[in-house]
Amino acid sequence: MSTAMGDSREGRDTASAVLAAASAMLDELPLDDISYRLLGDAVGVAERTVFRHFPTRAHLLTGLAQRIDELEMPFQPFLTATEFRASTRQRFLAFDAAPRKAGVLARSAAVSPVSSTEPDFLTHAVTAVVEHELPGVNRRDLRRATGALRTFAAPLFWAHARTRLGVDGAGAADVLDAVTERVLGALRTAGAPAPQAASADPSA
Repeated sequence: MSTAMGDSREGRDTASAVLAAASAMLDELPLDDISYRLLGDAVGVAERTVFRHFPTRAHLLTGLAQRIDELEMPFQPFLTATEFRASTRQRFLAFDAAPRKAGVLARSAAVSPVSSTEPDFLTHAVTAVVEHELPGVNRRDLRRATGALRTFAAPLFWAHARTRLGVDGAGAADVLDAVTERVLGALRTAGAPAPQAASADPSA
């Protein structure tokens, strides 16, 4: 059993080393130019070993995106709408500084996942923001608000803003600010209690 556990740990270490090497190479090369042979040489393993851990480029993309998302460009913790906007702005500015790594995140989100279909961190975190800002919000509005805010806080939106609109991270964050205010403001207005009608009897 100890041998099996050792092999498993070694496998995880090798996979982590491959992803770390791929991330470092992104400073000089686009992802499509990073071959399995280059990764194997960088880590000191055979090319077939890299294939064993990442059978397809989609698996490599998913693993690399997860590493970048969790270790290199994570969201700062947030709960309120103000914190959410500030955290996303900081992240978008980091994307501007390392566009190839941010592009990996956007590209990974645009392709079919190969690992899990569970809601991701951003979906859960934005849901918590909406529930915090709008206590008692109904499930339909919660889903709609979460979907809207998540869309404009995602790497894919940053990438579209950059490539299609020529907008940098600060500009993309400005759009998120406006969307957040509009979405939450509309729901607050819709959910506000109607004002009581003035009584005709002054003594009432």
